[in-house]
Amino acid sequence: MSRQNNTGDTERSQAIVRLIIIFLAILYVAIVLAAGYAPPERTLPILIYSVGSFTFSLGLFAVIVRWPGMYPLRRLSGMLNDYMGITFAMVMGGEALLPLFAVLLWVTVGNGLRFGSRYLAVATGMALLTLGIVAWLNTYWLEHPYQVATLALTTIIVPAYAHLLLNQTRRASEEATAATQAKSRFLAQASHDLRQPIHSISLFTACLRDAELGAQERQMVDNIDRSLHSVSQLFRSILDIYTLDNGKVVPRPEVIPLQPLLEDLLLQNAEAARWAGVEIKLRPTRCCVRCDPGLLTTMLQNLLSNALKYAPGRPVLIGCRRRGGGVAIELYDRGGGIATEHLAQVFEEFYRVRQPRDKDIEGVGLGLSIVRRLGDLMGLQVRIASRPGRGTLVVVQGLERASPAELRPATGRALPSQLLEGLHVTLIEDDRRVLQATASLLEKWGCVVRMETAMPDGGGHCDLIVTDYDLGTEVSGADCIARLRHLHGRRIPAVVITGHDVKRVQEAVGDKDIPVLAKPVRPAELRSVLSALRLGAKAQAAA
Repeated sequence: MSRQNNTGDTERSQAIVRLIIIFLAILYVAIVLAAGYAPPERTLPILIYSVGSFTFSLGLFAVIVRWPGMYPLRRLSGMLNDYMGITFAMVMGGEALLPLFAVLLWVTVGNGLRFGSRYLAVATGMALLTLGIVAWLNTYWLEHPYQVATLALTTIIVPAYAHLLLNQTRRASEEATAATQAKSRFLAQASHDLRQPIHSISLFTACLRDAELGAQERQMVDNIDRSLHSVSQLFRSILDIYTLDNGKVVPRPEVIPLQPLLEDLLLQNAEAARWAGVEIKLRPTRCCVRCDPGLLTTMLQNLLSNALKYAPGRPVLIGCRRRGGGVAIELYDRGGGIATEHLAQVFEEFYRVRQPRDKDIEGVGLGLSIVRRLGDLMGLQVRIASRPGRGTLVVVQGLERASPAELRPATGRALPSQLLEGLHVTLIEDDRRVLQATASLLEKWGCVVRMETAMPDGGGHCDLIVTDYDLGTEVSGADCIARLRHLHGRRIPAVVITGHDVKRVQEAVGDKDIPVLAKPVRPAELRSVLSALRLGAKAQAAA
């Protein structure tokens, strides 16, 4: 679809240029006629023909707009119209219309640059045919053969050189694209491969936290958690950049209340805020907006992570304002602020504001770039105002207001701590370290776990399925869910965990009722999802 749109834009642009050229030609002929540089019996037919050519070109433009796409005959008819008009004008106008050769060259090179080398060759042939007809039918041109030869050589040399440059540019572009894609694939694969051990370590540390440890051991577990959190943030940023570079991010707007989304954001960052000594204050809001909740959460997560990193020990305030017909989300920290000379560059990839003798701050400078690019995708504006020594204000504005009446019915949010007690979970994971870590954590929560490394046989009771998506080349997590549901004859609640792009996996799973979580999964997030699924299953059984 994008290629077709790009082709349509190219042809539409050429059609607009054609209309402009014909209009300028009409204007030039009118000036020549008014100044008396050519007799009226020659210039008036040119004007009449030009008006007809302009009308044809206008109709062709309307057809291109109505039916975009690549139609070679339509392109050739437009080119034929161009060269017939130039031929007629130069034959009739003689010496006075010699400047139209510049238009001839412009049209020839323009068609080649827009449509490719084949069209450049066809356009060059048409241009040479035009010069031959003009030289044969016009007395002035017959009397100046060297001038005709010069123009003919120019008509050959300029497009040939343009063809050479076009090929070099295309090769350079292809090489740059291939290098970028290779880099993105490497980063994404490295991110995926390293997520597995980090995911298992985070689950094991969650198990350790629940064990009877001394104060020193608990501090060590806390330090491990902080390090894992930093690495996890880095991998999430890398994967976000990869999916954005490959055009895989497509906003899916829905009506959501902002208060629960912001509360969840604070809950997910509570531990990081404690480590940074930051008190996050949230101004209550009743606003509802229409947007993609996942992309908006990613934007706000990056902004809040920056505030925690660059304003440790200082309060952070998050609130919403109604602005015109929309809603803006504001995040204000009282950190050191950003100097004016850096503000224009903070949205660039890998750009970090550093000062002499700064302490080392984790991160690689991708957060704000991701925020800006996601904002552009959703039609949102991101604005930063900062004063050194006073703090920084980041505003995400342009969110479309929505009515609370458009909200989907909400499920209960109360999640009792013993809700998972006795829950029979089928856990499917081909990495044995991750399998053991996840099983240990689930058993700590009171679940009865059946572990599988491949397609399960369906034996035993099953209340809920937790599966990795990538289970080798033969099957996927979605296949395992479908098989277990078929064997048990009911829609067993399920959760998919993946190290790849969540949106892509959601599309592959094809079931909006199956949550997809990104590795490394925070234990609190996993527990919350499992509890919500069990509550939903109980409510459905009671109904």
